[in-house]
Amino acid sequence: MSQINMVPFIDVMLVLLIIFMVTATLIVPGQIELPSVGQAARQPERFIHIVIDAQGQIELRDSAAAGPAQPVALEQLPARVLALQAAAPAAAPGTAPGAAALEAPAPGAVPVLISADRSVRYEAVIDAMDALQRAGVARIGLAVQEATP
Repeated sequence: MSQINMVPFIDVMLVLLIIFMVTATLIVPGQIELPSVGQAARQPERFIHIVIDAQGQIELRDSAAAGPAQPVALEQLPARVLALQAAAPAAAPGTAPGAAALEAPAPGAVPVLISADRSVRYEAVIDAMDALQRAGVARIGLAVQEATP
């Protein structure tokens, strides 16, 4: 009775195994730069806060300005954020006049923080982020609530 010769099959499998082992050692994993904990823990002095409530309404707040949040439409959001980023913060009491203008951040340097209600559709958050990125706003972050253990 004739049998199937397995020797050529085993030879091919060993060659494939050796090729796989040699090429696997040559693959270099990509380098990524993760932010350090110290950088993420510091809160900037001035930031623009965008709040999206449960109904999808958008409110805009400047941390340097006192007063209530301003409701804003999604279409107006990029222009309003860019205007706030370009505006010099109000001078603090006790500082020399014009000192705030000297310390004004570069355009786009003021970070934007987006907070959304837990029940809001995430599509509203993505739409806001997309509109800001298309307008050239560079520093956009998402606010999260830390889970309690």
